[in-house]
Amino acid sequence: MTESPSSSTSLGDAIEPVTAVKVLVVDNDVIHARTMGEGLDRLGHDVTVVGSGSEGARQIEEGRYDVVVTDLMMNDIGGLEILAKAKQASPETEVIVVTGHGTIPSAVQAMQQGAFTYLQKPLDLSHLRTAVEKASQGIRLRRQNLELNRRLDEKFGFEGVIGSSPQMLALIDRMKRIAPTDATVLIQGETGTGKELVAQAIHQNSPRKPKPFVALNCAALSENILESELFGHVKGAFTDASSDRVGKFEFANGGTLFLDEVGDMPMATQIKLLRVLESGEITRVGSNTPVRVNVRILSATNRNLEEAIESGSFRSDLYHRLKVVTVGIPPLRDRSGDIPLLIEHFVKQFAKRHGKTIKGVSLAARVKLGSYPWPGNVRQLRNVVESMVVVDCDETLDVDDLPLELEPDVPAAVTGQVEMTSGLQTLVGKPLHEVERIFITETLKLTGGNREQAASLLGIGERTLYRKIKEYELN
Repeated sequence: MTESPSSSTSLGDAIEPVTAVKVLVVDNDVIHARTMGEGLDRLGHDVTVVGSGSEGARQIEEGRYDVVVTDLMMNDIGGLEILAKAKQASPETEVIVVTGHGTIPSAVQAMQQGAFTYLQKPLDLSHLRTAVEKASQGIRLRRQNLELNRRLDEKFGFEGVIGSSPQMLALIDRMKRIAPTDATVLIQGETGTGKELVAQAIHQNSPRKPKPFVALNCAALSENILESELFGHVKGAFTDASSDRVGKFEFANGGTLFLDEVGDMPMATQIKLLRVLESGEITRVGSNTPVRVNVRILSATNRNLEEAIESGSFRSDLYHRLKVVTVGIPPLRDRSGDIPLLIEHFVKQFAKRHGKTIKGVSLAARVKLGSYPWPGNVRQLRNVVESMVVVDCDETLDVDDLPLELEPDVPAAVTGQVEMTSGLQTLVGKPLHEVERIFITETLKLTGGNREQAASLLGIGERTLYRKIKEYELN
């Protein structure tokens, strides 16, 4: 094995692993194996060195390695067998074969079986380092892609649609059934319910996931600009068209186009959109040449499109093309049982974003958040929790952290007294077992179904609570 005096320093400066990889070195020439291992260890990799093929095979069975460097000719188990075992254990593992018996047939055989590269003895250590680093770069890229997909799944996958209420479980089940298809989907819901999040989750769990997800708000643009955004334009199509421009349809080719607030789309644009849905072709503004596109359309609106059709502001034929499948998102006031889950989710999200330590949310704050009607839906709750995290100074979110929009105009003590009196009046005259059932039900809602917390708030044991849940047939 050779190494020039300057090769170690120059290569160490040039190649700096961003993330160390696990390397297994297998060679029955122990001195040669250790030399290779020491040379790779200097690059910051986690290196294991073994002195026989059988020990190398055992290491592969017991652990996972990113890169395996193996001698081709060994006394017991040969390098090609080590290669096969490594690929069988983990197809992503890169194997570098080293031999002093460098023949073209053995090189071809090693490459055919999946070797990353083939090096001959006497081995130049700088060549080995370069080969391992090139293999590591591919491994890191795959890791980054997996991490990116994990983050996308976490943010836009079905688990990103927070809720355990019957309405949300039904919504997620419907999304799972329609995501693998190519059907156009009309997403309906009030402002702030999370229509774009649902659209992103459908795309993220569809075969179009590797291709772009492109969103466009149809209400935010004038008719001329909207058409240019959708279909693109050619140079000179209008005064400011100084060059050709690709529209959202072409940019999303192979992927998904999400048309938000589609109910506000101008009539002339509706006609052109309908033509695209029927023909699969778009024509840039100012051009006569059609362009073939393959795009799945998801659209959303908070308007009643059937009423818009009756008033003549929305085309009936476009409506039926867009609503092959419909998805309705319930407002937050209709699924208040999901509020505790959403609070926990947003607290973690914003504590991390703003570098704050939040140990919990007080019962009083939970009650306040749980009883608010949330006209702005999940978006409003999200903004309120972020505000609370930002202004908090004692690591516990409490009523003093609530924004003004949630504070009543009358003193809190008076409000609490009125609410208590009103609540007691609704319970007066009811049998005690019915009162108990109501209290347990509401406490479970408050804790998001967490029975341990609910038992603590009610001042009873968990076994007693389980028995009461069964007795009152509570879900």
